[in-house]
Amino acid sequence: MQTGLAAPARLPLDQIAGVVEQELASTPFVDVHTHLFMPSLGRLGLWGIDELITYHYLEAELFRSSRIAPDDYFRLSKQQQADAIWRALFVDNSPVSEAARGVVAVLESFGLDTGAGDLREARAFFGEQDLEAHLRRTLELAGVSDVVMTNDPLDPDEAPLWEKGAEADVRFHPALRLDRILNDGVLAGRPASEVRRFLDAWCMRMQPVYMAVSLPDSFVYPEDNQRGRLLTDAVLPACRDFHIPLSLMIGVRRRVNPALRLAGDALGRADLRALERLCVEFPENRFLVSVLSRENQHELCVYAGKFGNLMPFGCWWFLNNPSMVEEITRERIEMLGMSFIPQHSDARVLEQLVYKWRNTRRTLAPVLTNSYRLLAEDGGGVTRAHIHRDIARLFRGNFEVFCAREAC
Repeated sequence: MQTGLAAPARLPLDQIAGVVEQELASTPFVDVHTHLFMPSLGRLGLWGIDELITYHYLEAELFRSSRIAPDDYFRLSKQQQADAIWRALFVDNSPVSEAARGVVAVLESFGLDTGAGDLREARAFFGEQDLEAHLRRTLELAGVSDVVMTNDPLDPDEAPLWEKGAEADVRFHPALRLDRILNDGVLAGRPASEVRRFLDAWCMRMQPVYMAVSLPDSFVYPEDNQRGRLLTDAVLPACRDFHIPLSLMIGVRRRVNPALRLAGDALGRADLRALERLCVEFPENRFLVSVLSRENQHELCVYAGKFGNLMPFGCWWFLNNPSMVEEITRERIEMLGMSFIPQHSDARVLEQLVYKWRNTRRTLAPVLTNSYRLLAEDGGGVTRAHIHRDIARLFRGNFEVFCAREAC
């Protein structure tokens, strides 16, 4: 039956780039992994210029660009640390690294002087901000509607706030972090049944959208140790019964230079056959996966094509640079179409959302444009509706569907 309605017009090749940029700009993103906190968790949430400047990426860069020793730096106050980094990386050097350029982008977004000789103006500005109003403005500038936190039920500063009934915020979604349980042995010696009861209680309290753990490059599965037993007998059954995914972030090597503290971590290539075995042995579980090594990216794409319960997400940590994001996203589109989650911010400081998502939109616009142009050149129809649908899927829908409470 003919409806009399004309099919949407195909976009000319020279209009595709503009439509992609418009849709990226207007689509509110879900940031699926951050280290930010909802306001009711108080001082756990970091924001403001001194927190931005003392980001551990910039601390690592400081030690390459100045003569200050790590021990001397860490004895300074937060403001003194920020002043040292500003002088070394923003005044005495051009701030061209990804992390340094990000601070410049934040200052510009808030109308602050990006070439100031010191931080007095920026400190005055952030010191005058009402947190709730500033939070709304920052999310708007970043084009983000929803943020997934990282919440540790064994953190002595965080856990009591949840136990007292921290007020929920519809913009912030909990994720139950497992590192202290699986990697640090905080519950070592406890039977799996007790750990399972602990997880059940915190799932009911937090209502997390997923559980999460970062894993070393040496991670294998199965493994005959405490982590392997708790993963099999407590964590995965809890995720299955609460209908939430387990996020596996694989490839971390902690404190390769202990003197640098948080800035001293590195990465290694992992054996992803562990992931293969998990997907096979636990088909009722869902796995959100990000790998830290560039060399593991292609293998992850191949596994995602074989297992519907596996969702690749983001370009994590040392991969969150435009050249790497572009390469990895092109590879994923070529192998998986639009069935993955391109990026997350991993932001530790609120205002980092602004520059991290600006970079993502700027980097991915030509990647998506090229994919649509190739499709059009090969005879496929590309319309604004197609582009709108795909961008909403990549930056919202894939995550929302994969993390739905009912099994997919």
